[in-house]
Amino acid sequence: MTDVLYLHPDNPQVRFVRQAVAALQKGALIAYPTDSCYAFGWRLEDKSAMERVARLRAFDKRHHYTLVCRDLAEIAKYARVENWQYRLLKLATPGPYTFILEATKEVPKRLMNEKRRTLGLRVPDHPVVAMLLEELGEPIMSSTLALPGDEFPLSDPTEIADRLDGQVDLVLDNGVCGLEPTTVLDLVGGVSVVRRGKGDLKALGIEA
Repeated sequence: MTDVLYLHPDNPQVRFVRQAVAALQKGALIAYPTDSCYAFGWRLEDKSAMERVARLRAFDKRHHYTLVCRDLAEIAKYARVENWQYRLLKLATPGPYTFILEATKEVPKRLMNEKRRTLGLRVPDHPVVAMLLEELGEPIMSSTLALPGDEFPLSDPTEIADRLDGQVDLVLDNGVCGLEPTTVLDLVGGVSVVRRGKGDLKALGIEA
């Protein structure tokens, strides 16, 4: 059975965030809100949770999982960031963007794109995410909470808890979230728009 924690929309309760962190540390797969839409979340080292997400979303080995970080310094630990990439990241973080970069040796191979050895990384602008990351003290692996056959990601935490009852361990209910996922930019060898989403391209000086 899936547990649900009801977070205040403006002032999330620290005790509930700590409960979520304790669950993550025990290997839980959670559903949590971000500045774009709800997402699956689990610890970097937790292979079983990643496999659960892969089954739920019907992923293959080419999929890019996303590492959600506190700041640019943390991104630089897990990805190779050149000066021009850093300048773009600085413009876009925190915010609803995901960047594909070359992974460092800190990242387990199972989390990289099998052929390119790349990884998605982002720094969301959301109080619940900021609190989770601060309490956990490390990044969270993440994937948009979208299910095969659905036109849009799931945005209502009540629906998430109902449809995924027993398939995720915990839902952090922060109210209805957005339907639009992040804008995804591939920064390996240049700038390529992989997906247009909530993040404004013009704000980064990108025309596509």
